[in-house]
Amino acid sequence: MIGNPTPVCSCCGTPVPDEERIDVRFGLPDAALDVPEDARHEVGVAALLRVDGAGSFIRCLLPVRLTGGTELVLGTWMRISDDDLDHAHRIWDDPAYRGLTLRGAMANAIMSWGAGLLDAPATLVVRDPDEIPYVDGSDDELLRSVLTTTWDRDDVLSRFTHPLPVPVRTPLDEHWSVERSRGFTARVVDGTHRFLTPGRTVHCDVFTDRIRRRPEEFLTALLNGAPTVPPERQITEDTGNGIRHAFWTVATPNGRTQHELYGFTVDRDGNAAGVVCMWDKPDDLAWALHVWRSVRGVG
Repeated sequence: MIGNPTPVCSCCGTPVPDEERIDVRFGLPDAALDVPEDARHEVGVAALLRVDGAGSFIRCLLPVRLTGGTELVLGTWMRISDDDLDHAHRIWDDPAYRGLTLRGAMANAIMSWGAGLLDAPATLVVRDPDEIPYVDGSDDELLRSVLTTTWDRDDVLSRFTHPLPVPVRTPLDEHWSVERSRGFTARVVDGTHRFLTPGRTVHCDVFTDRIRRRPEEFLTALLNGAPTVPPERQITEDTGNGIRHAFWTVATPNGRTQHELYGFTVDRDGNAAGVVCMWDKPDDLAWALHVWRSVRGVG
């Protein structure tokens, strides 16, 4: 029997993952990040943890509804009492686990909501005996809002800096955004957005034309000093609100072959975004062109 084919991006042919549920895991409670490894003690299972000098913790699931019908499930931690940790350990593999309910405090600051969720009081319940407990309610206004509000998908996911299993539209400034490919880490260094994964790197910058030239003239200024490439290695396109141009070449830094694409998108208001894509495999040009074409104005 032939099943439905895996959907792919119409631009570059990359498989498009199922976005109905996205799982993101925090490896440790924040209080355990800077303690020696021998100060962290699993209690029977990996979901139960006692940290010397910091307390007792249980791994839990925090469900967040996102726009587009996506559910983000955060594998986070909650601080609980020592007695509750021992009780959870005793019944973990017992039918009584179905009825486990715990009160505690959230033990991770979650990027999308800053430090506001850290130490927020919460209630955990078991929804499925084959899963760890879920955060089910809270007296804290912010955490209660996280549980009950439908949040903008890209606004929430773009704040996570570690690799995600889906592409995420990420703002560069108040004028521009770009698609961060799935599997890329993200950081900002000296104003440059950097997205990285093994074998692929993206740098994004924004520019403002102080003398407000036509888009074509601003593009010419941005390309000043660029290498000359043959026509088949460059593209210029009308965006409807300006112009975009890209060219690609091959470099050999430290004797290693590296493919590079340089692209600019310029609007009629004197704003521009520049993208540099670097990759190892020759066949990844389609991916680089997709990233360049994903740059668009905000709003």
